[in-house]
Amino acid sequence: MRKIYMFVGRASYEHNKFQIGGNEGCHGFYDSHPDVFTRLTIDFLNHKYNYCLKMITLFLKSLQFLLLCVALLMLPKANAQSIKLNTNTLEPFQAYMSLVTLNGKSVIKVVKDSTIKGVDEPTFVKIRDVDFHNGTIEVKVLSKLLKNAPQSARGFIGVAFRINDDNSRYESIYIRPTNGRANEQVRRNHSIQYYSYPDYKFDRLRKEAPEKYESYADMDLNRWITMRIEVSGLKAKLFLDNRSQPALIVNDLFHGPDLKGAIALWVEVGTEGYFCDLKVTKKD
Repeated sequence: MRKIYMFVGRASYEHNKFQIGGNEGCHGFYDSHPDVFTRLTIDFLNHKYNYCLKMITLFLKSLQFLLLCVALLMLPKANAQSIKLNTNTLEPFQAYMSLVTLNGKSVIKVVKDSTIKGVDEPTFVKIRDVDFHNGTIEVKVLSKLLKNAPQSARGFIGVAFRINDDNSRYESIYIRPTNGRANEQVRRNHSIQYYSYPDYKFDRLRKEAPEKYESYADMDLNRWITMRIEVSGLKAKLFLDNRSQPALIVNDLFHGPDLKGAIALWVEVGTEGYFCDLKVTKKD
């Protein structure tokens, strides 16, 4: 009498054949002799092998994703800081400042010291206890012309950054709001300016590298303009009013990639400048 070897699933004997079926996926007809056990075992192990291989692959992918998340969490986080503008956080240099209310909002008013006759000079209000190298500086600015502003006044207002301790070296980007809607294209093209103190002021840059460190953007006096400057190594980009594309790109800051220092709110001759909502994000 022949023996029927049952391994898994349902089994029935039909016409001297052994039928296998069930949840494990083995099926078909086999002769009912001892080799059936071996064949069933191989089928079973193959199925289990494939199943285990799929589970191991899934586990490895999940582990890889988990490790990626952990690595991202361990990356250095940008240190965002909203800075209150008041007499405790600000230090004027060759400029006058006062805390005023403009359109119901508390803001800082900055005017250049009139005894300073040079242009593109360190006439600004420094932010105390901020050491900046790479990152983002964002501030809202509003420019008016003083009643006694000279004809050459353009509402100059902007930001100086990486200022060394004695204010003798720094980078700066500023805007000329009156140029933004001038009726002359050349003036419009000079709406935005980069300069590097002390050696590369606007006049030298315009002569030696015309148009490279200036650009156009729509702007005007007596309205708030959001300036956002992104600084990384040798590069700086200016974004205006939360636009996605930069209004000015500087790829070769003259003081090099390593200079770091203070941040300041900058104005020039003839400007009555207002600043608020300063945010600094340091990346290193």
